[in-house]
Amino acid sequence: MEIEKALAAARERNQSVLTTIKSDGRPQLSNVLHAVGQDGVLRISTTADRAKYANLRRTPWAALHVLGENFWSYAVIEGDVELSDVAADPADAAVDELVEIFRSLQGEHDDWDDYRATMVRDRRVVVRIRPTHAYGMLP
Repeated sequence: MEIEKALAAARERNQSVLTTIKSDGRPQLSNVLHAVGQDGVLRISTTADRAKYANLRRTPWAALHVLGENFWSYAVIEGDVELSDVAADPADAAVDELVEIFRSLQGEHDDWDDYRATMVRDRRVVVRIRPTHAYGMLP
């Protein structure tokens, strides 16, 4: 499957399953919301205290499973991972990127100042997946 076809499926549905690799080599799966940028990079928000963050720091690779139109239709996008800095200030680059993810998934927030402060308090991080391979069954 071409990466562009898989990204088109990921643009249609923002709910997915993220696979990372635990320290013992086994996979860890997490339900996530993802956004696909115009640059083709998949972005996910997580916190620095989650196992997926530790997994990705250790092994910067992930796979994202996106369902298609029905149960038998899906795309898996594998890629190299980059992590943003942990949000440390409401005006830092990590928080700016988290705002863009929120906007792409849900539109405008009622109180951006509160949202930005929450991203710092939660120690949020952006997971960026740069696709290198895709497979699956799409119509």
